[in-house]
Amino acid sequence: MEDGLLEEVSELFKSRGLTLGSAESFTGGSFASLITSLSGASKFFKGAYVTYATEEKIKLLGVPEYEVKMHGVVSREIAFYMANNARQLLNTDFCVSFTGNAGPDAMEGKPVGEVHIGIAFNGTAQIYSLRFEGSRKEIQDQSMEFALKKLLQVIKG
Repeated sequence: MEDGLLEEVSELFKSRGLTLGSAESFTGGSFASLITSLSGASKFFKGAYVTYATEEKIKLLGVPEYEVKMHGVVSREIAFYMANNARQLLNTDFCVSFTGNAGPDAMEGKPVGEVHIGIAFNGTAQIYSLRFEGSRKEIQDQSMEFALKKLLQVIKG
């Protein structure tokens, strides 16, 4: 993780009075843990949904079952629903979602390292489809760093 990236995101959220939440699958709550490792995170971070199992994405986040059947959980579409629906449920200005395959094997025909990250805000969501390499942890870490950088870009306009 780039030095100061996490702190910069934190300061930007606090200085602008914005709130953040997350909806996580393959990161398993690591993004929420990363954010809350900072002192003062309670001023902007409202919470997280960790929906590792498909049925929890459907039940807790309201991801349409037909979308899961059509696209699989490792998809742009599911990242969109996770981010958008969790933002509404948590009542935040921004919500980041993570769905992907961190390995060790292909899943739903999707290769290891395929990830989809959503950032929901202002009634819309930007979805980023990426391919990372490395260990499970490295794929998770690269995804979280990417999300933090995109949050900065989106907020700064």
